[in-house]
Amino acid sequence: MTVTAPNPASATEAPKTGGSRLVDRVFKMRELAILIVFLVMIAVTQAGNSEFLSQQGIKDLLLNATILVLVATGQSLVVITRNVDLSVGSTLGITAFAAGTYLHGGGNPAVAIVLAVLLGVAFGLLNGLLVSLGQVPALVVTLGTLYIIRGIDSIWVGSRQITAADLPGSFVDFGSGGVWAVPYLALIALVVLVGTAYCLKNFSSGRELYALGSNPEAARLAGIPVRKRILAAYTFCGALAGLAGALYLARFGNVDSGTGNGYELTVVSAVVVGGVVFTGGSGSVYGAALGALLLTSINSVLPALGVSSVWVLAINGILLLLAIAVDRIVALRVASALKKRNARHA
Repeated sequence: MTVTAPNPASATEAPKTGGSRLVDRVFKMRELAILIVFLVMIAVTQAGNSEFLSQQGIKDLLLNATILVLVATGQSLVVITRNVDLSVGSTLGITAFAAGTYLHGGGNPAVAIVLAVLLGVAFGLLNGLLVSLGQVPALVVTLGTLYIIRGIDSIWVGSRQITAADLPGSFVDFGSGGVWAVPYLALIALVVLVGTAYCLKNFSSGRELYALGSNPEAARLAGIPVRKRILAAYTFCGALAGLAGALYLARFGNVDSGTGNGYELTVVSAVVVGGVVFTGGSGSVYGAALGALLLTSINSVLPALGVSSVWVLAINGILLLLAIAVDRIVALRVASALKKRNARHA
C-alpha cells in the first residue's frame, strides 16, 4: 500500500471552512468596531477641546502610538503561533540604552539603530530557541528572559542615565521631526506594519503561522516546519523590540534602568484588544496596531477632557476583559458552526 505524504500547501491554501469564514468576518468587524470607537473618542474630545486635533496634537497622538505599534506588530506574530513574548519591554529598555551608549561615544545614528535591532534579534533568537527546540512553555521562558535581560540592564546601567544632551542633535531632531503632522517615526512604523501584513497574507511562511496557531499537531503532520516558524516569529519580534528601543531613544531622548518596565503588559493588551486571539491562529497586525492606537490615545484623551489619568489603567483592564470575552464567544460560535457542518456532512 502506498502512503501519500501530506501536502504542506494544503494547510495554508485549502478553501476556508464555514467556521474559518465566521472567524474572519467577526474579527474584521472587530477591527472596524475598534476604529469606530477610536474615531468617536477623538470626535468627542475635539468637541470638548478644540485644540486637541491641532497639528501638534495629531503629531503627539501618532508619536505616542508609534513605539507600541512596532512592538505589538512583532508580538502579534508570536501570539498567532499560540505563544507569547513577555520579554519585549526588557528588550526595548536594554536596546535603547545600548544605542544611547554608542551615540554618546560619538557613534553614527544609523549604525546605532542597526545595533539595537541586532541586539533585539539576539534576544529573540534566545527566546525562540528555548521555546521551539527546548519545548519549554513560552510563558515560562519569556518570563525568565524578562528578568534576565532586566537584571543585565540594571547591572550595566546602574544609576546612569542617557539624556538628549548626550545624543547627536540630528538624532533627536529626527525623533521629533516629520512631514506636517506625520512624524518620521510613525512613517517607519507604518512601513513595517504594511510590510508585515503583506508577508503574512501573500507568503506561504506567513500563512503557515496561522495554520500553526490553529492546530500545531495538524500543521506538523502537514509538513510545516513548526520549530523554524516559531523561531522566525520570535526573532522578528525581538528585532522590532530592538528597533522600538532605538526609536524610543530618539523620541524621548532619555533612557535609564527603568525604561520599558511593565511595557510587555501594555503590548499584550494592545494585541488582544486588537483582535489577535491569545490561543493563536486568528487576528491581524492591523488589528494589533489599532489596539495600540486606541490604548495610547486614551492616555491623551482623558487629560484633554479633564479626567484623571488614574482611570487609564482601569479602562485598559476593562478593554482587555471585553476582548477576552469576545474571543471566548467567537470560539464557542465557531465550534457550534463546525459541529453543525460536520453533522450535515455525516
